[in-house]
Amino acid sequence: MFVSKSPRVDEAETREPVLDTVDRVSELCFGLFMALTFVGTVSATTSGDDAGRKMLYTALGCNLAWGLADAVMYLIRTLTNRGRRLSLALAVRNEPDSAAGVRALRDALPKSLRLLVTDAELEPVRRRLAEAEGLPDRPRFVRDDFVAAAGIFTIIVLSTFPVAVPFVVIGHVPTALLVSRVLTLAMLFGCGLALGSYAGWGGWRAGFAMVVLGVLLTMAIIVLGG
Repeated sequence: MFVSKSPRVDEAETREPVLDTVDRVSELCFGLFMALTFVGTVSATTSGDDAGRKMLYTALGCNLAWGLADAVMYLIRTLTNRGRRLSLALAVRNEPDSAAGVRALRDALPKSLRLLVTDAELEPVRRRLAEAEGLPDRPRFVRDDFVAAAGIFTIIVLSTFPVAVPFVVIGHVPTALLVSRVLTLAMLFGCGLALGSYAGWGGWRAGFAMVVLGVLLTMAIIVLGG
């Protein structure tokens, strides 16, 4: 079996989200930038009554493909990281020399933390791993991995519509392009606001910084013909 069930949690409020704020905002920004780039490129080369639909279908097709690729890569990355942690746990559990087990734990720490943790503090961790029972023999997916991958795919696909739908509902392409870019910048501001609040940088400052990034990207698209 390659899929196991997620641990049950009695209290709903203790359950961690399958995607954190950085994951959700990053995927949304990625989808917005991809859609904005394709809409800008197609708007420069497309004309006629069906130009709006062509831009919607092009941007949607792009984000469907990239959403699927990003979701699959998330699963691969998750399983790889889980396998690395499991390999460490098994190596420490099977290591008869306690000092070698502590060294393995220390080597697995980020460099910035190695000087902050003593061997005496790592020894209880090594001891618990040495006494651990029921460790799996290989990494497995859990249900939340697929929920998170589906969330990534959905976020990227949904980010297409604020950018592309104006071309369907507004017949005048230059006006639709302006509305599309305004909506994109508004969403980027919201993304920056969320990231800034999450990181403690100051939401408004991060929001405006993300808008500046969006403006620079839009200018680059215009220069390139979008």
